[in-house]
Amino acid sequence: MLELHQVHKTYATPQGPLRVLDNVSLRLAAGQSLALMGESGSGKSTLLHLAAGLDLPDQGIITLEGQNVASLPEPTRAKLRREQLGLVFQQFHLVPSLTVIDNLRLQARLAKRDDAEWSDYLIERLGLKGLEKRYPEQLSGGQQQRLAIGRALAPRPPLLLADEPTGNLDETTAGEVLELLLSLVHETQCALLIVTHSPQVAAPLDRCLRLSHGHLLEAPL
Repeated sequence: MLELHQVHKTYATPQGPLRVLDNVSLRLAAGQSLALMGESGSGKSTLLHLAAGLDLPDQGIITLEGQNVASLPEPTRAKLRREQLGLVFQQFHLVPSLTVIDNLRLQARLAKRDDAEWSDYLIERLGLKGLEKRYPEQLSGGQQQRLAIGRALAPRPPLLLADEPTGNLDETTAGEVLELLLSLVHETQCALLIVTHSPQVAAPLDRCLRLSHGHLLEAPL
């Protein structure tokens, strides 16, 4: 599903070059879940952005469904993201001018996979029944993040990438959102890569890797 092979990424800083990823390799199989942990600034989000084709490696190969992401022009990478990826971020990135139901179905419509029956089911599972005509600002933080998860899963992508998806939520709400996320991922059978600093978020997943000084290390769950 997703493979990174000997990936390097360096950023220029006022103090000189900063190597964030150093010869990083990983494989994520279809239907598998993987937590990526590490301290702030360790390169977790950078790796996720590279996997999504939002950034490009300095060296190395990144393949998604057998396609070398870095070799594709940006319009093709954007098409690949629409059709193959679901993205969930710490910031909800909902469209403020769209209602709940239109936000939910936005990604599916862009991917030409809009399914009204599936959307209605998601609304029910997300606990948003009766709120379809509200706008994001009228929802709580937990409701907004559940909506963002539903939007990402509405096209039934084969791969879901999540960057600190519970980072903006209180502990109780975070636990509820994580449980819902993992349940829907199981239902859709998509692969899942979560970037997190939380052992509680990582614990239910199949595998855990830790980024440290640019290197990936296997971490016990």
